[in-house]
Amino acid sequence: MESHAAQLAVVESLQGSKARLRVGFEAKSQLLPQRQLELLCPLRGATAPPLRLGAEPWALDPAAIERARPERRAWGAAWLLLLESDETIGIGDFTDLVCGGTGPAQVAACWLALVGSQSWFRLRQGQIEARSGAELRNLRRDRRRKALIEQQERAWLELLRRRQPPGPGLNPDHRQRLELLKQLAGGSIELSELAAPLRRSLTALHLGSDHGALRHLLVELGQWDPHQLLSMAGTPWSSGFSTAQEAEASRLLALHLDPLPSDGARLDLSGQRCVTIDDDDTRDIDDGLGLERRNDGSLRLWIHVADPDRLIEAGSLLDLEACRRGSSLYLARGNQPMFPEALSTGPLSLRQGVRSAAWSTWVELDEDGAIAAYGITRSWVKPTFRLSYADADELIELAPPQEPDLADLERLLQRRRTWRLGQGALLLDLPEGRIRCRDGEPVLEVSEVCPSRQLVAEAMVLAGAVAARFGIEQGLALPYRSQPEAELPPAAELQALPQGAVRFAAIKRCLSRGLMGTQPAPHFSLGLPAYVQATSPIRRYGDLVVQRQIGAQLSGGPVLDEPEVRALIEQFDCAVREGIGISREDQRHWQQVWFETHRTGQWQAEFLRWLRPQDRLGLVRIDELAMDLAADCPQGAQPGAALLLRVQQVDSLRDQLRLVAASG
Repeated sequence: MESHAAQLAVVESLQGSKARLRVGFEAKSQLLPQRQLELLCPLRGATAPPLRLGAEPWALDPAAIERARPERRAWGAAWLLLLESDETIGIGDFTDLVCGGTGPAQVAACWLALVGSQSWFRLRQGQIEARSGAELRNLRRDRRRKALIEQQERAWLELLRRRQPPGPGLNPDHRQRLELLKQLAGGSIELSELAAPLRRSLTALHLGSDHGALRHLLVELGQWDPHQLLSMAGTPWSSGFSTAQEAEASRLLALHLDPLPSDGARLDLSGQRCVTIDDDDTRDIDDGLGLERRNDGSLRLWIHVADPDRLIEAGSLLDLEACRRGSSLYLARGNQPMFPEALSTGPLSLRQGVRSAAWSTWVELDEDGAIAAYGITRSWVKPTFRLSYADADELIELAPPQEPDLADLERLLQRRRTWRLGQGALLLDLPEGRIRCRDGEPVLEVSEVCPSRQLVAEAMVLAGAVAARFGIEQGLALPYRSQPEAELPPAAELQALPQGAVRFAAIKRCLSRGLMGTQPAPHFSLGLPAYVQATSPIRRYGDLVVQRQIGAQLSGGPVLDEPEVRALIEQFDCAVREGIGISREDQRHWQQVWFETHRTGQWQAEFLRWLRPQDRLGLVRIDELAMDLAADCPQGAQPGAALLLRVQQVDSLRDQLRLVAASG
């Protein structure tokens, strides 16, 4: 038989171009083409051929073949003889030369040696010739290379099977392979792009197409951050700020106390009492609120917003990077700012007791809550207090005589909220739960619906409405935000649903996605004829564009025309959407991590609505977690039904979370 099979067999019969064989000492029946066979010991004169190698006349067995194996000295002598004579000989003559006979065991032993791992002779069509010395050297070199490769492959498989971080002296080839595996696990390359040996090693470990299993392996090898976000790879947030950008931030940091061109036009409001209200851990503070008590007894609301444009020039290095990012990114493990942190938490921020550059909007409301008068100006402000939402709630509730401003601001903005409700605004506020990473562990944080949060939110919406109104009156192109009118369920149908999350879910499913464009249009859920976001210029590039357009209009400078603003929107809005996708992936991942640590828990839930009824996938509300989550739900579940939720499957490295809800 041919060398790749390297087995002895007995020919039982011929069937055309094929032969029926009894292969090996087990005499297994097999049919092969005759061209794949090599005749060693023909049987002459027998009427009924034996069917086993051990039968006469061969009487072969492994021990007899082993005893007949040619000696190394005879093997070398035969090579020298054939090399010098430059002849080829048949298997019989070769066997006689090296074994001193041509018995079946000797022929079998020689043939097996020739088709084995030896490199001295070439066997071709039954003829044997000696290889040259040069050929032998090449073959031996190739063999050593192959042995080294096989050794490295064994070491590589052992590294993967050990599932422990490799030591410092890692083979460079293995280090490169680990990098390729990280790219494969991250989805930046395909399995087909890997070299064949690496693909074979993955197949051996059943990792070829299972990226989740591959990530688990890489985590155990210390090569993969278990909380790595795949969608962040290759984005501006993945690489931080460049050396040049950080240097520019340092330059501006040193410059911010010096007089700058815009300073002379600022209204000095640093003597006004104003407060900033934010979460405890917020360091980049965009906005503050003040209240002016007029001589006629009326109240004027002031909304102060940070003015990054004082330091960040349009078209500068940091401005271009901010546009490329579109917004700051708020993740469970920390924030990725739109501007370098030294600036965003330093001179760009409205810090307590620090004189800061701002844009200040004042608004007077009529008795119904509509805008009666307004103004927008560059300013200096000096926040009197920095309050947490809990602190602000306490001041609103207690309204101490020495600090009445917050309570009056809350009443003023309640009037404004009532006006918006009359214009069709939708208030769908519920507590919101988010998972944050604290000291490496997932922690649930719930933002409650409270007076101070509603106060701040309403003030920001009011500032956006004022900026949009200014843009319309001045014919300015701005990044207006709008939302098409929605056809909501009939009032009777909504009233039949439980108040709160269930009713809100029925309304939300009818709402259209918000739009952005250079022409003003109504915003349905805000109840406004026009709206722009204008109160977070440290965190949102679109807000900075609004500020610059208003500033140029007020100072008589050149404003951007509609095509220019549209081009800017196309740039930063794409980045904003990318950032939203990253934030959603991040929160989904940390929810999965949280449920991994609470996989044995159970939670009371409320059925909201069906997502895919054919798959029994519904949306449920877990008040304890302040979250709306998808879950397998009982067939026929109705909105408002009480359910009991548990985890059926969760694997954060595979991006898997399956929750199952049963009737409570």
